[in-house]
Amino acid sequence: MRTWNSDPTTTETETATDVVALRKSVAAGAVGVFVHWFDWAAYAYLAGTVATVFFPAENSTTGLLAVFGVFAVSFGIRPIGALVFGPLGDRIGRKRTLSLVIFMMSGATLAIGLLPGYASIGIAAPVLLVVLRLIQGFAAGGEFGSAASFLAESAPRRRRGFGVSWLEVGSLLGFLAGSFVFLLLSAGLDDHQLTSWGWRVPFLVSAPLGVIGLIIRNKIEDTPEYRALAAGDAIPRSPVRELLRSHKRQLLQAAGLMAAMHVPFYAVLTYLVTYETDHLGHSADSAALLSTVISLLGLVLVPLFGLLSDRVGRKPVFVGATAALLVVSTPAFLLMRTGLAGTWVAGLLLGVILAAILGTYAVWSAEVFPTRTRQSGLSIAYNVTAALFAGTVPYLMTVLISATGSSLVPGPYLMVFAVGGLVAALSLRETAGSALLRPEDTADLPLRTPADDAA
Repeated sequence: MRTWNSDPTTTETETATDVVALRKSVAAGAVGVFVHWFDWAAYAYLAGTVATVFFPAENSTTGLLAVFGVFAVSFGIRPIGALVFGPLGDRIGRKRTLSLVIFMMSGATLAIGLLPGYASIGIAAPVLLVVLRLIQGFAAGGEFGSAASFLAESAPRRRRGFGVSWLEVGSLLGFLAGSFVFLLLSAGLDDHQLTSWGWRVPFLVSAPLGVIGLIIRNKIEDTPEYRALAAGDAIPRSPVRELLRSHKRQLLQAAGLMAAMHVPFYAVLTYLVTYETDHLGHSADSAALLSTVISLLGLVLVPLFGLLSDRVGRKPVFVGATAALLVVSTPAFLLMRTGLAGTWVAGLLLGVILAAILGTYAVWSAEVFPTRTRQSGLSIAYNVTAALFAGTVPYLMTVLISATGSSLVPGPYLMVFAVGGLVAALSLRETAGSALLRPEDTADLPLRTPADDAA
């Protein structure tokens, strides 16, 4: 007969924080996100060069559009990866999917770095590029859910917000590292060198990073919550079916939090560079510098907001951030019209708000779901909202500004998602400091009774 301890809090560590264990958990959880965003930034910045290498040279515009099309396809396949790796992590454990996704991502990235160009193998070059980007996107669909579940379940209960916030620190570090490598290549190589071999460097560099990440992830233990489920024979047979049957509300609430993160993230850290050059007349160097400073600011503020959410709660921090986004968004884009100084003030203000959202959305989303379906819920909510709202930000902003003739469009657009985030946040209970293994995780199991113990 299956037995179970009916007190779900016994899997939580209540002793003094083990700093070494927390650091290992953070490294294991954040390293894959770093590798993913490093690759993302490298591919985005090298789009023009990649177009030259992999697509016919007769029409450079067509080649660039094809490269961005491949970029979009890798976003589109992520929900499929989420549907595979989310349930897989709930069935076989966080550790195994963490190792599997970083192996797939790094392997595909290395293969891109070694791939011959169109001049060498013709149409096979872009076809193989698409296949490899699909593998990367598929694996990336499992990265966030695996890493967020692992970090939430591994971090000490009272420092869970701080621990999970390092997931986004990994994202920002990867983004900055990819940008930095691109700047070094651009400064040190001429166009011929960049096209002939220089573009391969970032993709080849990610291979040893992936190996390091794989070693770290293979050496960790799975989380206490997952091990407790396994010991109690409580592993779900069909996590997605269980999620959709019993936790649709939580799935929608988490999706609301995540959409309120995705849109400002891409608007502030990626689209704002284009907006400054195309609509404000600022130089590309100035726009890139502001984006870099906002990212550096995020590296400092995101874990601080995560720590603050451990002290005062997830709801006050996230509600305060989305309310500020609702109030500030349109005035910020008005302020940008006043000149370069106004653009910097507005950009930094939006960056602080974004940091508060990044510091709390992942841990709160993780705490929303029971352990049995946590990785499925996180993976599906994150990747579906990313496919719908994240990658479409630059395209929709361009279309809407063209259709309305107003360069203020990004402000109201951000306000829409701020409202969605507020609605989701206000519908949620406070979860800071709560146990992650809850009664619903054991609802279908017979609990241990005194008669069982006597037998």
